[in-house]
Parts: sequence; C-alpha cells; structure tokens
Amino acid sequence: MKVFIVHAHAEPQSFNGTLTRHAQQVLEAAGHEVIISDLYAMNFDPVSDRRNFTTQKNPDYFKQQIEEMYATEVNGFAADIQAEMEKLEWCDVLIMQFPLWWFSLPAILKGWVDRTLAMGKVYGGGKWYDNGVFQGKKAMLSLTTGGPENMYTAIGINGNINEILFPIHHGILRFVGFDVLPPFIAWAVAHADEEKRQVYLNAYQDRLLKIEETEPIFYPPLSDYDDRFQLKSK
Repeated sequence: MKVFIVHAHAEPQSFNGTLTRHAQQVLEAAGHEVIISDLYAMNFDPVSDRRNFTTQKNPDYFKQQIEEMYATEVNGFAADIQAEMEKLEWCDVLIMQFPLWWFSLPAILKGWVDRTLAMGKVYGGGKWYDNGVFQGKKAMLSLTTGGPENMYTAIGINGNINEILFPIHHGILRFVGFDVLPPFIAWAVAHADEEKRQVYLNAYQDRLLKIEETEPIFYPPLSDYDDRFQLKSK
C-alpha cells in the first residue's frame, strides 16, 4: 500500500507532528510505502494565481479553471504543483493531518487543495464523485481539536463533527473520487496528559493497520440522482 500524508502543522513537536511520525513508523514497519508533504517545512505557497502555471491561455484575463485546463493539455503546471499531483497519482491512500482551525482546514492546507486539485487534471468533463479521477483510492482525515468530543455532537455547542467535516469529506475528497474513510480524531489534545496521548497513538495505529478493510463513509452514487442532481424518489 502506498500512503501519501499531507501534513499541516507549523510545530514539529506538536501532537500533529507526533501523529505523522507515528503513522510513518507504523505503516513502514507493516511493509507499506509512505511519502510525506510537510507543507510548513516545504514553505508551500498556498496562494493560488498565475504562479500555479508556467503557461498562459489568456494573458489578459485570469480565470483559474481555464488556465488549469490549458496547463493539463500542455503540461504547464508549476514544478511545486506538478510534484504534488504526482504524489496523488502514486498513492493508494491519502491522509490529511491537521489541527481543526475555525471549523475547517488550516489556510496552508486549503491552499494546497486549491492549487493541486486542478480542473482538467483532477476533475471536470464528467470526472467527479464516483466517476472521479481518484476512484479506487482511499482518503482519510486525521485531525486534532481544541475542544472535547462532547462539544462536537448534535446537541454540542460546536455542532456535529460529521457536519463540520462534510465540506472536506464530500466537497473535496469524494468530489474527486476518493473513497472517504471515517476520520481519526484526537480530541482536546492540548489538555491531554501523556497517558491520554498514548491512548490516541494506540488507537491511530489500529486505524492505520486496518485501512484496507475499513468501510468508507456511504454517499449515494451519481446514478441515484436525476438530471437536476436531486435524489430520485424511491
């Protein structure tokens, strides 16, 4: 199994850093291959504009999707973007490791999504959801939160964590074809002692070693929708 971890935390000694190192050790010990993009260590540029490309379809007016489709045709992506695309093509499993910031991805990771998941190359022309480019590949979020689990329930003040993650799970990962696995979440790690952190590490090891047999989150296939993209009545 080939695993690509996109890591988004500025502090190597953070628990996010610990989780990524732990994942690499566990997976490699089990015979799997691992590549890591440590976005902060790479000084990855999250700003999406003409710097994404070495080519120009329209030098007078910038429309990113038009430039993405043209770059796909003529191999015109910037070297840093092309490298990330190649890692996505290589992997069987994508893991995003990050702290939940403002109920979403850290800006550097969102910028990675904006720049790397390019139209033409990764989606478009009927390539989406279960017909997506990455169909047959798996993706999983591994994240930490500031608050405890009880805050992220249907009756919790922050709302249901599954609804919070839906735009990432469905709107990003499933949109480009991944089978999306249930997330691994380490709750309130800033307040967790070493014993609790070890519990999380043990649980993460178990999740990692069972990736190949883990059932993905169910989303209705495209065939369940009508021509207005509404679910057909049963």
